[in-house]
Amino acid sequence: MQTKKCQVLVIGAGPGGYVAAIRAGQLGLSTIIVEGEKAGGTCLIRGCIPSKALIHAAHRFHDLAKHSTKDGHMGISIPGPAELSMSGMVGWKDGIVDKLNKGVEHLLKSAGAELINGWAEFQDAKTVKVGTGKDAIIIEGENVILANGSVPIELPFMKFDDHVISSREALSLEELPNHVVVVGGGYIGLELGITYRMLGSEVTIVEAMDSILPIFDKELRRPLELFAKKNKIKVHTGVFAKGSESTKDGRTKLFYVDKNAKEGTKPDEIIADKILVTVGRKPNSKALEPTGVALDERGFVKVNDRCETNMRGVYAIGDVCNSGEMLAHVASFQGEMVAEIIAGKKRAYDPVAVPAIVFTEPEIVSVGLSPEEAKAAGHPVIVGKFPLAANGRSLTQEAEKTGGFVRVCAREDDHRILGIQAVGTHISELVGEWTLALEMGALLEDIAGTIHAHPTMTEMTHEAVLATLGHAIHTA
Repeated sequence: MQTKKCQVLVIGAGPGGYVAAIRAGQLGLSTIIVEGEKAGGTCLIRGCIPSKALIHAAHRFHDLAKHSTKDGHMGISIPGPAELSMSGMVGWKDGIVDKLNKGVEHLLKSAGAELINGWAEFQDAKTVKVGTGKDAIIIEGENVILANGSVPIELPFMKFDDHVISSREALSLEELPNHVVVVGGGYIGLELGITYRMLGSEVTIVEAMDSILPIFDKELRRPLELFAKKNKIKVHTGVFAKGSESTKDGRTKLFYVDKNAKEGTKPDEIIADKILVTVGRKPNSKALEPTGVALDERGFVKVNDRCETNMRGVYAIGDVCNSGEMLAHVASFQGEMVAEIIAGKKRAYDPVAVPAIVFTEPEIVSVGLSPEEAKAAGHPVIVGKFPLAANGRSLTQEAEKTGGFVRVCAREDDHRILGIQAVGTHISELVGEWTLALEMGALLEDIAGTIHAHPTMTEMTHEAVLATLGHAIHTA
């Protein structure tokens, strides 16, 4: 049995783990990273990247339908409807994933980090065993970074099978389902549900809360709700899924009841080809028991603002820890930070704001405080908005058809920007400037005095700020 020793041992090569390993290698630390599947983790292999690839393909397919109508669209027409090959689309998506996977492996190698494929079995907090028998490898790390990630939550009364699937399986279906029922109206369920609707499936959303995407305010949700209605996506809110069963014709049946129904009420039912369960994710912390690291009541690893656990020299980052949102960009930030901490640099996780994006149609973006949150925090608030319909670049890309807008929230007294939210097609690409503005403590005048290129969608940030100051140029 082979034994390896290193200064930094990273468990999990997702967006947190591989970034930590690359940065540790750059800093001259001997580094080993262990990954049970492909380097890239949930985000790159079975989450963010493949879902965005399918979303883009679904948009392209959906747009082609406009050109196949009698009069065409934009002066462009095609002789007949586009044909969909799900296996071809999935193959194209897999090609992107494979390319990025190889890129991550190359970056790790270039940084001097050793990638070992296999599942890490903890012997103690700083020792893992990979493999079995004489081929097993024992790895001992002076410092350990836990980047185990998260897994989809499985409902105890509706286990995953051929018909009841998680987001992972939804990204690899070789045949287009006629009807998909999505249990959970959060961002994952809506992204995938809208994707399948644009590809041609009938889609029904079942959500326990009183609205879809309840983490966003009503004004931001409204354009998405209108899109769902226009595209005949059925939405049932305020209802609980109660179970499922297979039908005689090889399909599946979902049972659900109103959350206010009396006990014993007969459930309603929906027959579908697939039930996609997207009720959240949970930390992948089950294998950490031998380490002695402390977990909270939800199973997340407890960490401080340096991502340190209760065990000296053991850190946890990303979805598995209780510091920060379960987002890939948070994991990457923490991975880089912890590598630098191990190398002796002074770092702490204390961001002013973390951007959140929902890649639905239209997209929804939020960074910082909403007007309601700002008021609740005691800030004197002023708000300005600018519609996509008044932006030339949006019009040329047909991004304005969703009724979207950019909204800026700032303090009334000193004009410090508190938050920026937006909804609309392609709107996610603007979030970098907004996050930077918040991180730097920008005032409305800082953005108002910055020349924004024309014609671009970034002009909407400028216009929304001018509206907040009371003198927008391109809206009456």
